[in-house]
Order: sequence, then structure tokens, then C-alpha cells
Amino acid sequence: MTGYASVQHTPATPEGSTAAPNVRVGLEIRAVNSRFLDLTFRLPDELRSQEPALRTLLTSRLKRGKVEVRAAVDVDASSSLPQPTSTLLQRMAAVQDLVQAWLPDAKGLSVSDALRLAGSGNAVQVDWQEVIPNLANDAVTALIDARQREGKRLAEMLQDRLQQLRTLSAQAVPLVPQLVEQQRQRFLERWQEAMGLTEGQVAPEAARERALSEATAFAIRIDVAEEITRLSSHLDEVERLIKKGGEIGKRLDFLIQEMHREANTLGSKSAALDLTRISVDMKVLIEQMREQVQNIE
Repeated sequence: MTGYASVQHTPATPEGSTAAPNVRVGLEIRAVNSRFLDLTFRLPDELRSQEPALRTLLTSRLKRGKVEVRAAVDVDASSSLPQPTSTLLQRMAAVQDLVQAWLPDAKGLSVSDALRLAGSGNAVQVDWQEVIPNLANDAVTALIDARQREGKRLAEMLQDRLQQLRTLSAQAVPLVPQLVEQQRQRFLERWQEAMGLTEGQVAPEAARERALSEATAFAIRIDVAEEITRLSSHLDEVERLIKKGGEIGKRLDFLIQEMHREANTLGSKSAALDLTRISVDMKVLIEQMREQVQNIE
């Protein structure tokens, strides 16, 4: 089932930090159709160690889908430039004088050296092990909400296809008795013609019995009552599962396969264009359902 969620978080500035850079972490989760759970991670180096925890969280809350997780850490360069205080600069100068007193050849501090030293004490130390799981949990919750909204739309579509299949099934039921009766009349007409051609060489009772036997065999061969009954049973079960909800994707997938089998058998037994058309229409609807059922957990 498809879905998308995006969350951002700005870690709190540690106490005592006077020039901490503004750090923001963003997490995106994208999910597309798949029969199984397939996880992919796109993480920056500083978050690479969090992949096992993210994988555990996702597998515990998601069952199906091709899921891609992307994370990014942004640092506001304008706020990351340290601003050394006069006191800090005085301490740097004193330390420099002390070092040069013992090491006359030592070079003096440059501006970049002073800024680097000033910033080293204010660097943000983020506890990603605490931030990322909470952020990921919020993202997964948002993803599940999005997938549930899509699931509601899918359920409405499946209900519509179920109703169309029931209508087609109802249309197929009276066709078989009509075909049997028509074929029975044809066999009897052929029997009467045969009687006229044989001029009494064949017993009328035997010829008529043979004609009726062929008509009976034909009726058995094209009888689709069993297929219609099983198809109706599958439709009832699919409808029950949709109303029940939960993790029903794999069961629906199996039922769709069985429904396609019955519709295909109905078509192979068809002895009339109307029944063939019904079989084709059924398979089109079932295939539409199959494509969507693969998106459901």
C-alpha cells in the first residue's frame, strides 16, 4: 500500500553552549506497492549506526510494502560560525604568549585557528540514539495513518467490484438451463431427421434414448452451477474480510486467485456468447481487484 510521511526535529541546545549551531534532522518514509516488506535506507554517515534500530521499528509495525527511509541532517551555517568572547580571546592570547615564551619558533594563532578553538567548545553533541527512534516512530505513525486513508478508498473500490461480480453471476445462472433446453430440442430434431433417413432400420426408442443421452451429457458438460456457487462463496468471504479489516492482504490475494480460477472455468465451459462475455467481464474485474489487493497488508 502506498503512503508518504515526513517529520523534522531540532535537537535542544545543550546547557552552557553559547554558540551552538542550529541542527535539524529530517526523516521521510515512502511506501509503494509490494507483496512483501522490502526496506531500503538512505542515511547520512552520522546516522548510519541507527539503521538496525530503524529496521527493528519498521518490521514491528509494517507487514507489506516497498519502504524507503531517507534521513538528512542540516546545519545552519550562519548560526554555526562561533562568536568568541573577549574573555576567551584574552585567554587564547595568554596561552599563545606562554607557548611562545617556551617555544619562540611557534607560529601565532590565525583568525581561523581562533574561530576553530572557539567553536570546539560549543559543538553540538546530539544523542541520535534518543532522537532518531522517537522521530521514526512519529513518521511511521503518520505513514500508517496515510495508508489507512488509502485503505478506506481501496475497500470502497473492492466493494464496487464485488457488486459487479454478483450482478454478472446472477446473469449467468439462468443461461445454462436455457442452453440445455435449446440443445435438447436440437438433439430431438436430429433424432426425428435420423428416423426419416433410416426408414425404420433403427428402433425409434433406441434412437430417441441416444439423443436424450447426448443431451444429458451436454448438460453435464456445460453445467457451471458448481463454479457459480464457489464464486459466490469467495465473494462473501472477501466482503467479510474487508469489513473485518486488519492484516488481510495475503488471504485476499489467495481468494482472488480462486475467484479467477472459477471465472476461467466458467469461460471454458461456455457454450454461448453471452456466457463467454460474462466470463471475460468477470476476469477483468477480478484482475482489477488483484492489482489492488497486492497493496493491502
